[in-house]
Amino acid sequence: SNHTRVTKFIMQGLFDHPHHQGLFFGLFLCLYTAVVMGNSLIIVAIVLHPPLHTPMYFFIANLATLDIMCSSSVLPKMMINLIQEKKTISFDGCMAQVFAFTLSGGIELMLLTVMSYDRYVAICHPLRYVNLMTKRICISLAIGVWAIGFVNSVVNTLLLLRLDFCGPNLIQHFFCEIPPVLALSCSSIYLNQVMMFLADIFLAMGNFLLTTVSYSFIIITILKIRSSKGKRRAFSTCSSHLLVVTLFYSSIIYTYIRPTSSYSLDKDKLVAIMYTLVTPILNPLIYSLRNRDIKMAFRKIFPFVMK
Repeated sequence: SNHTRVTKFIMQGLFDHPHHQGLFFGLFLCLYTAVVMGNSLIIVAIVLHPPLHTPMYFFIANLATLDIMCSSSVLPKMMINLIQEKKTISFDGCMAQVFAFTLSGGIELMLLTVMSYDRYVAICHPLRYVNLMTKRICISLAIGVWAIGFVNSVVNTLLLLRLDFCGPNLIQHFFCEIPPVLALSCSSIYLNQVMMFLADIFLAMGNFLLTTVSYSFIIITILKIRSSKGKRRAFSTCSSHLLVVTLFYSSIIYTYIRPTSSYSLDKDKLVAIMYTLVTPILNPLIYSLRNRDIKMAFRKIFPFVMK
């Protein structure tokens, strides 16, 4: 009870090359700008172009919002630390970063599952799609996803706040994520590990299983289509989402479905770059370059750009 409470943490950072920090700052600034601009354009196109007011694009707009939130919770502070000699973050700032990052990650897991269900209904039950995916149902699903993600993030953050941090205060990562922060606690983290395990089971593995089941039925239905043209047409409606799911889950499962003691810090930093920067950049490219409707919306809304 007499511990001296840590008031700030020191970040290990992403790179150990001090002479190249300015170069890395410029690179990440360009990439972060691409994340914000690319996903913002997707949102604007979906909001302003009436033909895109469908369940699939409603969920894509939510996904783009989450990608901006995920990158914004990590990259601005990381870039500031790149140009500072002391890479520090306040205790409250660290907890805020944990909350925002956990919120966006948890919601994205569930949102991708909802999007896979939308594709399942569209391909396996096309005649019932209008009745099964009404505007009211879509809004209810989105509210439910955001609410569950919020509760999960609040619980995990509050469990971190109850811990004692009395030194060391070096976070061996380039941002505040739950596992490396837990490693610095000088009190019992058993309850936190139990909560992380439950989140892994219900949020990560549960949603992964539901997504896999949806795509299993989708693949079976596509294989039953006789014409090759019909198969290509059906697969094209879900190929973009399937690619996004693969990118996201491959990095998340690698990072979280492991004991805390087994983390390889260098590898985890590279994987963290995948889901905080690479995936948010690729998502708008996947949905715009592979989607005729969104490209058409861009041409109508931004004719001076799309000439």
